[in-house]
Amino acid sequence: MPPSTNFPTYLNPIPLVAILRGIQTHECEEIALDLYQLGFRCIEIPLNSPDALRSIGVLARALPADCLLGAGTVLRLEQVGQVQDAGGALIVMPHTDVALIAAARQRGMFSLPGVATISEAFAALHAGADGLKLFPAEAVPPTVLKAWRTVLPVDSLCLPVGGVKPAGMQTYLQAGANGFGLGASLYQPGWSAQQVMLAAKEFIAALAQTRQE
Repeated sequence: MPPSTNFPTYLNPIPLVAILRGIQTHECEEIALDLYQLGFRCIEIPLNSPDALRSIGVLARALPADCLLGAGTVLRLEQVGQVQDAGGALIVMPHTDVALIAAARQRGMFSLPGVATISEAFAALHAGADGLKLFPAEAVPPTVLKAWRTVLPVDSLCLPVGGVKPAGMQTYLQAGANGFGLGASLYQPGWSAQQVMLAAKEFIAALAQTRQE
């Protein structure tokens, strides 16, 4: 069971999910701990990364208890248990699969399914999803999200993922986004920890700017 049963808790102090697709096990601890120091409390390693479950295990032992660790690109039911056994508590998928949502919920894990239509959004919420991954973000631009917000439950968590840039966050936040998943703009295979930190600081600075305006 995650340390907190409230998913929004992990979107503080910054509402950003770090997606470390392609990260190697030997580098994951340094990068994840650096991100934690910057304020990230939600870190995802997609299962199509090299030795992803082993990396999740490494981070489960290294990260403080108030950091939510999970796996992305979860496609099969058996992977839910594998992620939990490795120490993860968040299941992220590129699509809406109610069976995966139910499996995560049954195990006391959080789920963040991918949605690109309002029908998928409602199906995911009715199945017990803890948030909605608007994926790819280009399919749910701010104008569409603003329309969704007129019909979605007010407490629905909406996180655009895919192609998110620092300059584009303000418009999404104004439309009703609760945060963002950061992939290639935050981490790419081969990047040093210093490169990742530079990218992360650009997002954090952009967030700070939107809160001042």
